[in-house]
Order: sequence, then structure tokens, then C-alpha cells
Amino acid sequence: MVAYLTSLLSGLLFAVGLCVAHMTQPAKVVDFLDFTGHWDPSLACVIAGAISVHFYFARRSLSMRAPIAAASFSLPRRTDIDWKLAVGAAIFGVGWGMTGYCPGPALTSVPAAAPTTLAFLGAMIVGTLVARLALRPARSTGDG
Repeated sequence: MVAYLTSLLSGLLFAVGLCVAHMTQPAKVVDFLDFTGHWDPSLACVIAGAISVHFYFARRSLSMRAPIAAASFSLPRRTDIDWKLAVGAAIFGVGWGMTGYCPGPALTSVPAAAPTTLAFLGAMIVGTLVARLALRPARSTGDG
């Protein structure tokens, strides 16, 4: 129960942070990426703040045997970079740059029900389903 409550509170804190930093406004992101036009460097401050908070807690966790709300840490074990990771990162970057949305801010923006937000979420869901179907291992037909 504590783990669920911790997850809920973490998600709410993340959503509030996105709103306070105006990251739910796609124009903010697009303006940050527009170096030749109306460049808005404020996203760099948000990024620096996020990195500094993560750095502090990541360093602090090194001295802990286990997280507060779990029996053990669950860390990724893979360190390789495969084609799926590279293609996925490229698609994410292009989509973020074109729309100004990534999944977190888009989900946080759902209550506003803006047509562009809903269209992005629809495209994200369809893209996820298509990727899962395309990457599903081929099943043997038994012919042979």
C-alpha cells in the first residue's frame, strides 16, 4: 500500500511540476528548440533543476540498502544500445520537436481537453500499438 501511495504522490508532484514550469504548453518546448527564431531558454532551467534533484537523490540512494517503500531497488540491467532504442529515441525526439509534447506533459494536459493534446495522445496510443505488433516475435505456423 505504501508503494502505491508513494507512486501516486510522486506522479502528482511530477504533474504539478510540469504545470508550474509551463511544460504542458507545447509552445514553450517548441520555442526552446527554435534557436534561430524566438528562442526561450527557460526550459534549460527546468532541465537543470530536474538533473540536480535526480543527482542528489541518486547519490543519496547509494548509501541505502533498499528504498523506503520497497524491499529492494529495481534498476535496469541492460546497458547496450540496440536499434530499437535508437529508433525509438529518434521518433520521440522528432515528435517532441514537432508537437512540443512528450507523454508526461500530454497526460497532464488531458483535463484541458485541447484538441491538439487529444490528437497527440491518440497518435501516441496508436503508435505504441503498432510498434508492439511490429515487434512481436513471429509465431511459427507449424508448416514445415
